[in-house]
Amino acid sequence: MEKENEKEKDDALQDASRKVTIDKLKELEKELEEATEQQAEDAAVEEAGEEVSEESSEESAEETTEEAEAEDAEEEASEEDPEEKAEKPKKKLFGGKDKKKDKLQEQIDELKDKNLRQMAEFENYRRRTEKEKQAMFETGAKSVIEKLLPVVDNFERGLGALKEEEKGAFSDGMQMIYKQLMDELEKLEVKPIEAVGKEFDPNLHNAVMHVDDEELGENVVAEELQKGYMYRENVVRHSMVKVAN
Repeated sequence: MEKENEKEKDDALQDASRKVTIDKLKELEKELEEATEQQAEDAAVEEAGEEVSEESSEESAEETTEEAEAEDAEEEASEEDPEEKAEKPKKKLFGGKDKKKDKLQEQIDELKDKNLRQMAEFENYRRRTEKEKQAMFETGAKSVIEKLLPVVDNFERGLGALKEEEKGAFSDGMQMIYKQLMDELEKLEVKPIEAVGKEFDPNLHNAVMHVDDEELGENVVAEELQKGYMYRENVVRHSMVKVAN
């Protein structure tokens, strides 16, 4: 339950952060779109003004005489300078809008990058906490298993000490309980370490005695004095064995 609550908190925190970032991105994209539309409208107005100016110049040129045309040419030449001066602020204005557009795009890219980094950090945090929880669980499980193993040993000693004539309903019931206990341990991925007839492995076996036995090869386990157990891939208790020389 605690694990599910922590996961829900992490997911809620991640969703909230992502929502804030997405809302900010939408707001900046809307501003960028408005700036682009305004720039397009200004460009259209400027183009229409240039067309009207060209049409009026053509009409005046057809109606005037050669002398008037020369004067008009001089006037047009003198009028070009203020037009150019008028265009400069417009270009400057459009340049300012381009800068604003670039700034908005830069903010959008920055927020997108920030959002990706936050998502990566949350994923790393989730994986790290999962590893820590798993390690804590395995440590606790290993501690409980270590305390259960002496009970298993006593079961085996008791059942092994029964004589044939003493066996009956009571011993059969104890055998069933022992089998049930071993089945549950197996479900928890607890299994005994193989020892007798296997080559001695210091990672799995604890040699307490050495015997001379010509039938066995050198450094082979001759007898198991106490069973060893593993929990998943970890040794909970080493096997106590006799090793042949």
